[in-house]
Amino acid sequence: MEKFNAKFVSQKISKSRWRPVPSASLLLPDLFATGSWDNEENKVSVWSIGDFGSLNADGDYEGDHQLLCDIKHNGDVLDMQFLDQERIVTASSSGSVTIFRHHQNNQTLSINQRWERAHYHSGPDIPSCGSAPCTGIVCNNPEIVSVGEDGRINLFKADSKKILRTIDNADSSTLHAVTFLRTTEIMTVNSIGQLKMWDFRQQGNEPSQIFFLTGERVPLYCVDRHPNQQHVVATGGQDGMLSIWDVRQGSMPVSLLEAHDAEMWEVHFHPSNPDHLFTCSENGSLWHWNASSDMAEKPSFLQLGGRNTTLSRSTLGQSNINQSLMSAWLSSDPAKGRMEITSLLPNQTLSVNSLDILGQCLVCGTDAEAIHVTRQLFA
Repeated sequence: MEKFNAKFVSQKISKSRWRPVPSASLLLPDLFATGSWDNEENKVSVWSIGDFGSLNADGDYEGDHQLLCDIKHNGDVLDMQFLDQERIVTASSSGSVTIFRHHQNNQTLSINQRWERAHYHSGPDIPSCGSAPCTGIVCNNPEIVSVGEDGRINLFKADSKKILRTIDNADSSTLHAVTFLRTTEIMTVNSIGQLKMWDFRQQGNEPSQIFFLTGERVPLYCVDRHPNQQHVVATGGQDGMLSIWDVRQGSMPVSLLEAHDAEMWEVHFHPSNPDHLFTCSENGSLWHWNASSDMAEKPSFLQLGGRNTTLSRSTLGQSNINQSLMSAWLSSDPAKGRMEITSLLPNQTLSVNSLDILGQCLVCGTDAEAIHVTRQLFA
């Protein structure tokens, strides 16, 4: 099992994100940010992983992730994204969207820009000041998109105090998460099992496409787009199922994979090796899904849905980086193909709320007031 370093931080961690590494750089990820929730005072914090990940003579891991700086956050941090190397955008339960700037010369955080009440409930029976939680954000510098419990979609530009575009009543239910599909297109998921595509080139308030789960309207909580094949989208929700969608065809998912036995809070394709996918859940689990064809023979055992299933462990080959995944994620039944799932954390009882991966590095935050980090993801 991958070696994780756990640090207890005396606050429930709702979000964890790596600072992006410049695309032309060979540098390893060295900083990450976290947001907290359900604490007396919530914070945005920036951490350095320092020497963690290096081995001493005994083969043990040295170092620890160190707090560089933090700042008070108004409300729970419900989502967080790096806009660039210095700026962090947060979504708040107070309905606001805030850009924080990390000053690396003196290791401080300051508020760079804030849109108060970007999300709010309105109606004859609701006071005009009734804010609604901002549940999700996504960044494509300089643009930021937010979604909320009010069913509203906002488009911001980082250096503009005005909201560029608002789609009021975009959804009659809560929008839980958002991701960019292309430069002008986004995907949202909602609390009645729908995945919707929106095109900002269109002036209306209607989605360009609607996809949905059949049967019960199970809330969807997370969404991510394949980094190389933009038509491939993964979602997770209240029932813990992993759904894979091909937005070019049909209105239903192409694959439904039994996953966690509780809510799935986040799903992420590996940004440079997208035949690997990662999910985390309310039940305290953190899973690595491997759909690559390069599988080693070494077996491992993982408890899946009350059954002991034999799974093979994988090694990551460079040949996978540009590998087409058409046969993997878009298979009519990937479970019958070469699919391997590895549990990355020892059994926990409290929720793993968030995860992020970059290169060989993974960070996750939990309700157990712990941050787990590894720099040996594919070792």
